[in-house]
Parts: sequence; structure tokens; C-alpha cells
Amino acid sequence: MGAIASFLSLVIWLFVIVVLVRVAFSWLSPMATNPVSRFAFLITEPVLAPVRRLLPPVSGMDLSPLVVTLACYFVIHALGFVV
Repeated sequence: MGAIASFLSLVIWLFVIVVLVRVAFSWLSPMATNPVSRFAFLITEPVLAPVRRLLPPVSGMDLSPLVVTLACYFVIHALGFVV
């Protein structure tokens, strides 16, 4: 069970990194012309879109990456107790 929890933690950490890459690219270049930016969009959009529908923008800012990242941190922390 510990190996599965460790693997899931690693996958979630990688997902958090991809979310942060997407946020950085959205600040630098809002149009997804870079292959890395397109990859980050394809990986994160299925998770961010439902959160975006539930959470309205605050002063024009999309807070869904923040909510998803915090949720990932909580899941990683909870998986730490399994290991």
C-alpha cells in the first residue's frame, strides 16, 4: 500500500508542476503557441475546467489553479499518512 501511495504522491506532484508551468505560460504568453504550453493545457484543463465553473473569477483573475494546487497539497499530505 505504501508503494502505491508514494507513486500517487509523485504523480500529483508532477501534476502540480504542470499546473505551475501553465500559470507561468499564461502570464508570459496567453496564446498557447508553444508545445510545452499546449501540453500543460491539455493535461490540466480537464481538472481546472470544473473548478472554474464552480468558482467565479475574482477581479478578472482565475483562481482555479490555486484551488486545484491546494487540493493537491492536501491529498499529498493525506497520502503521507498512508506511507
